Amino acid sequence: MKNIDPRHYDIIVSPVVTEKATIASEHNKVLFKVSSKATKPQIKEAIEKLFDVKVKRVNTLIRKGKVRIFRGRRGELSDVKNAVVTLEEGHRIDVTTGL
Repeated sequence: MKNIDPRHYDIIVSPVVTEKATIASEHNKVLFKVSSKATKPQIKEAIEKLFDVKVKRVNTLIRKGKVRIFRGRRGELSDVKNAVVTLEEGHRIDVTTGL
């Protein structure tokens, strides 16, 4: 783990492990929860440095927080930014093993 900037750990929050993410992994795609202020070039650089892979494309989406009512009180879940990272052929990330 050489030349890893500590800011890369602030950009990538966690991997997303769902049924949809598992199906996407068959097509060289990995889903990550990222910082809300992270840009696509920052996400690409962080993934390449942390996991030592080559990134082909990064797509981002923001899931809006839902309104919930619990015991008569209204609350709101926070927004979450996700990134779908497409890897070059021959590169893989196994999110179940960690860094």
